[in-house]
Amino acid sequence: MRMMKKVLAGIMGVAMLASMTACSKEAENTTGGDAAETVAPASDGPVTLKFSWWGGDSRHEATQKAVEAFMAKYNNITVETNFGAWSGWEDSMSTAFYAGTAPDVNQVNWNWISNYSADGSIFLDMNKVSNTFDLTQYDKSALDQCTVAGELQAIPVSMTGRIFYWNESTFEKAGISTPKTLEELYAAGETFKTVLGDDYYPLALGEYDRAILCVYYLESVYGKAWVTDGKLNYTAEEIATGLQFIEDLEAKHVIPTVATILGDGAESLDKNPKWMEGKYAGIFEWDSSATKFGGALNEGQSFIVGDYMKDMGEYQGGFSKVSLAFAITENTKHPTEAAMLMQYLLNDPEGSAIMASERGIPLSKAANATCKEKGLLNEMVAEANGKVLAWVDFPLDTQFENSKLKGAPDGVYYDVFGGLSYDEYTVEDAAKVLVDGVTAVLEG
Repeated sequence: MRMMKKVLAGIMGVAMLASMTACSKEAENTTGGDAAETVAPASDGPVTLKFSWWGGDSRHEATQKAVEAFMAKYNNITVETNFGAWSGWEDSMSTAFYAGTAPDVNQVNWNWISNYSADGSIFLDMNKVSNTFDLTQYDKSALDQCTVAGELQAIPVSMTGRIFYWNESTFEKAGISTPKTLEELYAAGETFKTVLGDDYYPLALGEYDRAILCVYYLESVYGKAWVTDGKLNYTAEEIATGLQFIEDLEAKHVIPTVATILGDGAESLDKNPKWMEGKYAGIFEWDSSATKFGGALNEGQSFIVGDYMKDMGEYQGGFSKVSLAFAITENTKHPTEAAMLMQYLLNDPEGSAIMASERGIPLSKAANATCKEKGLLNEMVAEANGKVLAWVDFPLDTQFENSKLKGAPDGVYYDVFGGLSYDEYTVEDAAKVLVDGVTAVLEG
């Protein structure tokens, strides 16, 4: 509960900050004229920028190298970096947004725009720095997803969706192929238990992973989006079928219980020894996570992209979203220099080559062309991203990743799927809790 209270406090604080700044923002937005000329030009003197992001080790390494190259190119600009794992990251950032202490440039989740800056008070309108940051490298449809309150508040780095990845070596050890259908996945659970032992599972899913897979299953069965026009599009009875699907995965030894995963004592699945050793042989993850999870495996194991399972239902379930975005804080003292850093990292041939596909396949036309020309795109990420964008039919609603839902350990998804796994809820009870929780968030 303490984690949830902190997140709620941050959100309430942002609302207070928004109310104090709304009038000045409204006045600014009605002034008209060329928005690109409303910020000061770059300074010739020393400038210090702060830049934050989360991710795995390979992302940290690539981003640090790109920042160092940027500082070498612009030697009057010093960039101070702050990075770490995802756990607890949004909680700390929401507090920073409220306090006005967030870094100048931030890696953000897509839904942070509407959650923290619904009136445009937290993130800078990138149109104001369009003389510095080249917006023409992005399709309008992609930029529109980051436009809230009539302002382009972030730049989408890539599009992403969830897909299966498999440790092929473990399946070979069990004497079977990686599953291409749900029927084969169910059968793999029994084979793993019989041939390899109770500690081996074809798939491992945390609470939030279960929520996403549950929605994928429901969309495959019922052929409708999770949320439509700001309202939950599923009844409790329909949702119960998705929750039963997750229960069946546990019962058939396809996935370990939540208690088993927590008992492993790892901060995240990619740092779990059972993943590294191949005892957990599959994940349902963002296509951009291939490097992190594949790189975590012990030497000699084969990590491959899986396929969507057509026998889950008559429809192509699953959704895509803006994977990550970069945003400049509204109160930065150096908007032009912040835009220069983003331009270098996302569009510049030198910077984008260093960043490569650590945040997914680049949406920037220039960056994508650079990476293709130099052979820098991670082949596995590119393969996974291609499969995702060719398969998924449904959009992600803006509140799906709301911290009240996905925040660990007190978010609704953790309550529902943890409670279900611990037998604290029946499927029917869990469905009601999920409906009530999602509806409360959607209604604000």
